[in-house]
Amino acid sequence: MKLILTHDVSGLGEAGEVVEVKDGYGRNYLIPRGYAQAWSKGAQKEIDQINESRRKRAIESLEDANAAREALEAQTLTVTKTAGANGRLFGAVTSADIAEAATAASGKPVDRRSINVATAIKSVGTYKATAKLHTDVSANLTVEVVAE
Repeated sequence: MKLILTHDVSGLGEAGEVVEVKDGYGRNYLIPRGYAQAWSKGAQKEIDQINESRRKRAIESLEDANAAREALEAQTLTVTKTAGANGRLFGAVTSADIAEAATAASGKPVDRRSINVATAIKSVGTYKATAKLHTDVSANLTVEVVAE
């Protein structure tokens, strides 16, 4: 079965790619979840136009991503949370909290889904995280968690 991916699917491809998959996988998993649509000549022309516009925007966004990476790596992001006397947080620092601090620091929007933290942040201290700003650009973040 020939399909056009509408979302990135790990192990299969990225959005806009034409892939050949087994009928059951396409019919029972990819299409019902909205990850793909059936291939046709009209759909292929539409995808080609979308890919062309993405290529044009990719050059601009790559420059923006490099500038944002330099701004984020140059400073320490501070997240303030409520904590107990022993330094344990009431809750945890989420990727949304880090994305909010990164957006404030860089001036460019950072999506919470692009933030990756190696371990859960549940106490006051300094932690490392990464942010994927572009397909080719990722920033290493230093996050300092302080108590309110």
